Amino acid sequence: MTFQIAIAGRPNVGKSTLFNRLVGKQLALVDDTPGVTRDRREGDATLFDLKFKIIDTAGLEEAGTDSLEARMRKQAEIAIEQANVILFVIDARAGITPMDEHFASLMRRYSKPVILLANKAESKQAQDGVYEAWSLGLGEPIIFSAAHGIGLSELYDQLRDMVDEADAIEQQRIQEEAEILAAAEDEFGETDFEAEDEIEDRPLRLAIVGQPNAGKSTLINALIGEDRLLTGPEAGITRDAISVDWEYKGRKIALWDTAGIRKKARVKEKLEKLSVADGLRSVKFAEVVVLLIDATVPLEKQDLKIADLIVREGRALVIAINKWDLIKDKSGELKELQLEVERLLPQMAGVPLLTLSAQTGKGIGRILPAVMDIYKTWNTRITTAQLNKWLAFQLAQHPPPAPSGRRIKLRYMTQTRPRPPTFALFCSKPDDLPESYKRYLVNGLRADFKMRGVPIRIHLRGGDNPYAPTKKKNLHGRERP
Repeated sequence: MTFQIAIAGRPNVGKSTLFNRLVGKQLALVDDTPGVTRDRREGDATLFDLKFKIIDTAGLEEAGTDSLEARMRKQAEIAIEQANVILFVIDARAGITPMDEHFASLMRRYSKPVILLANKAESKQAQDGVYEAWSLGLGEPIIFSAAHGIGLSELYDQLRDMVDEADAIEQQRIQEEAEILAAAEDEFGETDFEAEDEIEDRPLRLAIVGQPNAGKSTLINALIGEDRLLTGPEAGITRDAISVDWEYKGRKIALWDTAGIRKKARVKEKLEKLSVADGLRSVKFAEVVVLLIDATVPLEKQDLKIADLIVREGRALVIAINKWDLIKDKSGELKELQLEVERLLPQMAGVPLLTLSAQTGKGIGRILPAVMDIYKTWNTRITTAQLNKWLAFQLAQHPPPAPSGRRIKLRYMTQTRPRPPTFALFCSKPDDLPESYKRYLVNGLRADFKMRGVPIRIHLRGGDNPYAPTKKKNLHGRERP
């Protein structure tokens, strides 16, 4: 098991800045606004030669049991319970607050090591706060600055022995398992403990996107079978994109929960702009995107804009209609939605449309099979011979137009890349070929090669068939017979 470290402390003490420093990337949103982090975020961290998993948590706050703050605190406590070591962070400039004292008392109740970091200690005004930190009863504080990298060597010294000891225990466990497996093979012959060769090592990147309060975090919790992400009736709980490592039938999946994407005109606060930008980056990072739509307000203009963004980025798309348990006329509503999707998203004809209830769990079992199917389609490869045989048939069925009395010649077609399926079409007048004829070819590709529901791109190229044999010329510039 990987050595895990949880970062804890009250809001706005610099936990996310420390998280970003240790993972070496700007993964967590950072802002002066208290309480930016709400879900717990995990990342692979490096501190000199030490490697471990780091968990960023929401700021610890005292709150009523039914409030959003209480649910945030519960997520932080889960991370603390799973961790091998706790990094308890205070703001040295602000000094020790009653909230720091309260949660330091809570840290002492856990039967695991706690390292006290007096953060934001790069200025002289933080010295008093460093001295006050002794009163928390968590040992000597490390004078620290996550923003400037001060105190990393001292943190390394305290962590080194703990990480080395955990690594030794893990290596011993792996060796014992290997010995048990070897003994079983000697006694019973081949075993089925080995993973199948065809399973890819790299995780499939799957993002869940949609408008605020569509149920994205609830859906991910239902898929993985645990309350991993913060949920509730309030819109916009998720603020930054959270990655959850998961496995489905032996296939590794990186699940991305994203902040709700509202209309651009309504996004005015700086923090929400950062959240939306983080969600849009997740779409670009993903391979398959599930667009989650609220069944009570289906296919709003913003939903269509998000779908169009997914298509423009060339990602595979699955549309999931959540809160389906609230719909009375299910068959009539479903038929109407299918017609609307075909009409409003012609560029994604045949996109999977699923109905579900993330709250009750009904219908969520169909999501991953649909994701795996559309991922396979998104990776479609067609041989050049197949393509040109198909192209000849299409030309015979419906020849290209003849602007100015001269018909456009379509000479050759080849697939340049999958993910999404992209093709180069060599023709005599690429600028004159109308979009309607390109749509005719795209629709034919969808139907004949079973590529429904994924974006297809055709790039026109001028000139002759590059693979046709060239005719040699003599010294006078005439073609040889």
